[in-house]
Amino acid sequence: MPPPDLLDPDRIRSRIGANVLQHIARLEVFKELNSTNSHLLGAPAPAPGNLTAALAEFQHAGRGRRGRTWNMPPGSGIALSVGWSFARTPEDLPALSLAAGVATRQVIEALTGRAPMLKWPNDLVWNHRKLGGILVETAPQDSGACHAVVGIGVNVSMDRETLENVGEHPDSAIDLQKMANARPPPRNDLAAALIEGYFEMFRTFEKSGFRAYYAPFREADYLRRRPVTVTDGPDRLSGTAEGVDFRGALIVMSPGGTRRILSGDVTLRSGQ
Repeated sequence: MPPPDLLDPDRIRSRIGANVLQHIARLEVFKELNSTNSHLLGAPAPAPGNLTAALAEFQHAGRGRRGRTWNMPPGSGIALSVGWSFARTPEDLPALSLAAGVATRQVIEALTGRAPMLKWPNDLVWNHRKLGGILVETAPQDSGACHAVVGIGVNVSMDRETLENVGEHPDSAIDLQKMANARPPPRNDLAAALIEGYFEMFRTFEKSGFRAYYAPFREADYLRRRPVTVTDGPDRLSGTAEGVDFRGALIVMSPGGTRRILSGDVTLRSGQ
């Protein structure tokens, strides 16, 4: 494989439009870090209307949902976190990961011409394989404000052995190189476009909530009308996924009736 295009803060800034760049309070790139999400959560929250961003070539303690570890070799992907301060905690804050998925999908489509599907609540999927994942973490602030950090991990260019190791099982992961027929976007371009996309997403979500993203999420919904099993601790529910509601809950039609799912691991039932 060719040498990786190393992430460079100056190159990233040069690719961000002036209208967004003026609202970036901090943009940091690390050779290695425990976790970009933890770094931003532990740092001062940005002023309202501004954004913080942190990227790392390698994370020692990268995290996925429900405390799972998530790591990728240096130079092989994007590990990016962005922070935003909501003046008031949005009522539909749990749907922020879905809105972030829509924003990520739009960026990838603009750069590659191909749009991944979105698997509730936080996965990017292409050809039934995981391309990336999103982790949203929040910290309450004074007077009802909320510091939200959205972390995104995207596989960009990995060899076959690495892809087999980053997935939950062999052949379960894919990268942008394979998705885009060996023409993945340069990582600095991708990082800049994601930062711009998340800035617009945060501003829209603060004004309109998830309703602004409901239709595009529905269009990209990987699970909709498919038989699924939802596991949440010892509880299991089987049924048919019927999309999401305006608060971002997964709707599952089961033999016992319609259920709103707020958390859990969702898998397609065998053979689907």
